[in-house]
Amino acid sequence: MPRGQAMRTAKLASLPLGIAGRAVGGWGRRLTGQSAEEVNAALSARAAEQLFEVLGTLKGGAMKFGQALSVFEAAVPDELAAPYREALTKLQTAAPPMPPRQTRRVLAEQLGRSWADRFARFDDEPAAAASIGQVHRAVWHDGREVAVKVQYPGADEALHSDLRQLQRFSRLFQALAPGTDVKPLLSELAARMNEELDYRTEAANQRGFARAFDGDDQVLIPKVVASAPKVIVTEWVDGTPLATIIKEGAVDQRNEAGRLLAEFHYSSPARARLLHSDPHPGNFMLLNDGRMCVIDFGAVARLPQGAPPMLGVIMRLALEGRSTELLDALRAEGFVRPDSELDADDVYTYLLPLIAPLTSDRFHFTRRWAQKQALRMGDTRNQDFHTGRSLNLPPNWLLIHRVTAGAVGILCQLDAELALRSIVERWQPGFAA
Repeated sequence: MPRGQAMRTAKLASLPLGIAGRAVGGWGRRLTGQSAEEVNAALSARAAEQLFEVLGTLKGGAMKFGQALSVFEAAVPDELAAPYREALTKLQTAAPPMPPRQTRRVLAEQLGRSWADRFARFDDEPAAAASIGQVHRAVWHDGREVAVKVQYPGADEALHSDLRQLQRFSRLFQALAPGTDVKPLLSELAARMNEELDYRTEAANQRGFARAFDGDDQVLIPKVVASAPKVIVTEWVDGTPLATIIKEGAVDQRNEAGRLLAEFHYSSPARARLLHSDPHPGNFMLLNDGRMCVIDFGAVARLPQGAPPMLGVIMRLALEGRSTELLDALRAEGFVRPDSELDADDVYTYLLPLIAPLTSDRFHFTRRWAQKQALRMGDTRNQDFHTGRSLNLPPNWLLIHRVTAGAVGILCQLDAELALRSIVERWQPGFAA
C-alpha cells in the first residue's frame, strides 16, 4: 500500500485534474468533426478507468469510499453511469494485491513465526482484495477450509490521510451519486476507521452475528476460527456474489437475493442487536442451498435496544398521511432544525415517495425509481429540494440512514421485486400500530 502522504495526495488530485484535461481534449476533438456523443462516451470510459486505477491502487480510505459510493450508482442515469458502474463494481471485490513476501511477513508478526504450522495449506495468491486487506484461501490444521484476511501494512496511515484529502474533492464525487450528500458519508467513514483497523473488533462482531444466526435457514454467517489485530481467519464459503447476480442473474434469483438482503437488514437489530454497516454487493453471496452468506463485519452499528421504534412510527405516520403528527415526530427526534419553519404538507410530500416500497404488498425496486428520487431531491427548482435542505440528520441516525440507503441501492441494482412491507411489519418496532 503506497504510504507517502504527498504521493497519495497527488494521486487523488489527479482525478479532478485528469477529468478536466480530458474535457479540454474532447472539445478539441469536437472541432475536428467527432460527434458529441462519441466524445462524451470516450471521456466517461477513460474517467472510469482512471477512477478504478487510482482508488484501487491506493486502497485504504480511497478504495473504502469508492466501495461505499458504488451502491448509489443505481441513482445515476444510465447514459452517465454505465462506464462508472463497471469500475465501481470492480472496487467491491478487487484491487492490486501485495506481494507474497509482504503477506507472509504480516502473518508472522500477527500469528507468530511458526504461523505456517497452523495451516495444512496456504495459497499465496489472494482470492480477493479489498480496501484495507486481502483474502487468501487456506486449509486450517484440522482440515477446515478457511479464508485468511490480511491487513495491508500502512493501512492506518493511508485511511486517515485519504479521507482527509477526499473531503477536498467531494464535489467531484457528488456527480456520481446525485441526491446523496457525500461529505457526511466521508465524515462517517472517517469516524469508524479505527474500529475497522482492528480485526479483533471485527472478529467479535462476526461472532455476535454468527451466534444470532446460527442454524438459520436463510442466512449464513461464517464462524471465526482465529484472529489478531491485523489478521482474521474465518470459515471459507463458496457462493455467487451479488455483483454477479446484478450483472447476469435471472429474475427469480434477483428477487430472492433482494428478499434475503432485506430480511437480513431488518432482522439483525432484533436478533443480534447489531446492524451490518458495510452494504455493498461484494459482502453478500447466494449459496447453492438458497441461503445468503454475509461477510465483512468491520463496520457494525451496535443497537443494544434494537432498531429505534421511532423509525417505525415515522414510517407509519407517513403511510397514513398524518402530516402534522409526522412533522411533530420528526421535530422531536431532531430531524428539524430549531430555527426552521417547515410546512407539514411539504414534509409529507417530500417523504411519501421514499416510503413507496411500503405502500403495497410487493414493490419493484428499479434503477429508474432510484434515479427519479435522486433527481427529485437534487432539482433546485423543486420544492422537495428546499424541504430536504431544511431537514437535519441527527448524528445518532446517520449510520442507520446510510446503511438503509445502501441496502435500497443494492435492491435497485438487483431490479428486485419483493414483499418489503411484510418484512418491515415483522421486524421494525413501532411500525405496526
